[in-house]
Amino acid sequence: MPKKVDHTQRKKQIAEAAFQVILNDGIEGASARRIAAQAGLSLGALRHYFQTQDELLHFAMEEVKAGVGERMQAIINQPIPLLDKTVALLLELIPLNDQSKVEMEVWLAFTVYARHKPGFALHDDQIYAIILHLLHHLDESKLLKDEIDKELEAEKLYALTDGLALHALLDPSRLNLDMIQNVIRSQVQGICHPNT
Repeated sequence: MPKKVDHTQRKKQIAEAAFQVILNDGIEGASARRIAAQAGLSLGALRHYFQTQDELLHFAMEEVKAGVGERMQAIINQPIPLLDKTVALLLELIPLNDQSKVEMEVWLAFTVYARHKPGFALHDDQIYAIILHLLHHLDESKLLKDEIDKELEAEKLYALTDGLALHALLDPSRLNLDMIQNVIRSQVQGICHPNT
């Protein structure tokens, strides 16, 4: 009797193998053959799921976004004060553990690859939209200072999280978790009414 294969799980397995190959060999080393070998599959089995390398890389990028999205949704569902929730959601955009460091490194590799590969469109990461939504939610809850320009603050928070993410990935010994949390919390508190 043929073995039943969970196709969704198999595609995720291939994406994880792609992450590992990208971490070890860079995106230029992420050939279908290497990814198949890392996944423990034949090249033909990999091609059953992904006809082209770009199709595989697009799927892997979406897996990174989905992982972050799931963790953010779990934070949204927590019964914690909105200011703490906002800080926690922004911290989720910064690589503070092994999993998020892998995701960040892979995402950066994808970003560079997409800039130099004709026809390989980089999907919007939705971070600006998420931050703007957080600011609107703070405003609707009467926590945001009245004079705050939400679009400008969204850009500032986006730049801040991007910068902290890069520093956390490239020089984690200089920028520890406490400092990152303090920087994010200070920025969020600075745009909110005192004592919120």
